[in-house]
Amino acid sequence: MERTSRFPNSAVRSDVCSHHRFWPARLPHAITVPETSLWDNLETSARRYPHKAALVFFGRVFSYRELLQKAESLASFLQNLGLQKGDRVLLNMQNCPQLVIAHFAILRAGGVVVPVNPMNRAQELKHYILDPDARVAITTADLAADLVLASDALEAPQRLAHLLVTHFTDAFDAAIAGDDAPPQAWVDWLLQRHALPQLRDGQVHQWEQAMRVTARPAECFVTPSDLAVLPYTSGTTGLPKGCMHSHASIMHNAIASSLWGNGSAENVVLAVVPMFHITGMVSLMHTSIRAGATLVLMPRWHRETAGLLISRWKVTHWTNIPTMVIDLLGSPDFDRYDLSSLVYIGGGGAAMPQAVAQRLYEQFGLSYIEGYGLTETAAPSHSNPPDAPKQQCLGIPFMSTEARVIDPDTLLEMPFGEPGEIIIHGPEVFQGYWKRPQATEAAFVQFEGKRFFRSGDLGHVDADGYFFLTDRLKRMINASGFKVWPAEVEALMFGHPAVQEACVISIRDDYRGESVKAVVVLRPSYEGSVSEEDIINWCRANMAIYKCPRVVQFVQALPKSGAGKVMWRVLQEAEK
Repeated sequence: MERTSRFPNSAVRSDVCSHHRFWPARLPHAITVPETSLWDNLETSARRYPHKAALVFFGRVFSYRELLQKAESLASFLQNLGLQKGDRVLLNMQNCPQLVIAHFAILRAGGVVVPVNPMNRAQELKHYILDPDARVAITTADLAADLVLASDALEAPQRLAHLLVTHFTDAFDAAIAGDDAPPQAWVDWLLQRHALPQLRDGQVHQWEQAMRVTARPAECFVTPSDLAVLPYTSGTTGLPKGCMHSHASIMHNAIASSLWGNGSAENVVLAVVPMFHITGMVSLMHTSIRAGATLVLMPRWHRETAGLLISRWKVTHWTNIPTMVIDLLGSPDFDRYDLSSLVYIGGGGAAMPQAVAQRLYEQFGLSYIEGYGLTETAAPSHSNPPDAPKQQCLGIPFMSTEARVIDPDTLLEMPFGEPGEIIIHGPEVFQGYWKRPQATEAAFVQFEGKRFFRSGDLGHVDADGYFFLTDRLKRMINASGFKVWPAEVEALMFGHPAVQEACVISIRDDYRGESVKAVVVLRPSYEGSVSEEDIINWCRANMAIYKCPRVVQFVQALPKSGAGKVMWRVLQEAEK
């Protein structure tokens, strides 16, 4: 049944457009998206700016021409392996040039990018091979062993057929010194050369093999509606679900993000937000490549390296999570760094503390621009106007986008200031969940004749049309911007032989915002022989580190309803 506003139509239209009073005067409310592929953005930028820096990685500069050539070599290599249009390719890497090269090569070959969090371990990786029916994976050598373990554990027809492995030093000079050198804490990790693993029933290839291919890839006609990327998101129950994004949905936010942030070919962007994540992938990589901007790559967060890179390369745009800014400002070497080149700083995942935002403004004249989005909305569905931001606010609906706040039960629109579920309609919204038609149907609602995505987040909208996050409908933990889904962690924890039952809840963390706590019932035969630390160490070995419980509490029984369902809210409220 279609739902509408509880208000008269004239009032609704006034509510919806109230934020237009704060809209950047230079920008249209909606944009026309080119009917071209995402690959075309790289090809066009390489033709326009062949000698311009596209990527910078520990002093190594890749021009747009070189980036294009390497992506074409890899695309040909993938086609030689048998990759066909629409085939899914698993891409498992930290930020590095090879990630960008591989991402665009997969698109050029007609494939679909399946970006995977490099913190995932073998037990988790099995799902990312099995669910999208991936037969080809590309990774760095430090992560290859877990991928092989995951593949080998599957049935023969489900295993990887090809694994392409690169070392970080394939993309920079291991002898680099001075401010361009990696931090000492990273040297062993970045410089280590790993032996290639053996893949059961498959082949392992070295990066250099692909880079030696000189033949141009075969033409592959791709339409805007064709699938481009399949990032995974978890939920309240079950395993992570693939979010189907077309070339068009990613293209919209790549263009809109560039316009919103005064994007141009002169931008220098610090890319430390992970580009396997939808925000880094779209708002950094695709936005910058289309504009012909320069990406300064960091494989993971390190405050001194960030400060040096901003100073050395005159970074103009920095999208981040608030904990990064807090950490950099707290560095004892902060006075060494020159942040004067920054003209745009912002991010999401967690609210920026008001005191930190105030310091940025007073010391550097920078307004921290907070935004909001989900994997299903290709990152931004909301953002604060750069010239009229509000602190600790999601912002206003993004370009070409409508959003409402509705009662999650009646599906009627809520008045100003009253909390409800945020719903979103726009060209950046995904096409549905991979292989999950019922989950897709449940994720959308018809409202005023349009198909809106149900975010699962509770928020309210003020009289100016700005949206604020109130709470969440979904059972989720936000640890420094990383979403942790308790049901997934619980499912993994049941793999420990001592765990009879587990319930995962959030605990307050002054730095991360929230952290993970597991309330565990041990099997009787393990009582007294397994410690909380044993469980934590096992989790660290079997799941991504950000998902791991920081605290484990043993109990004799979990609270349950009359139907036998674990009452996690009772434990969560007790923790609060």
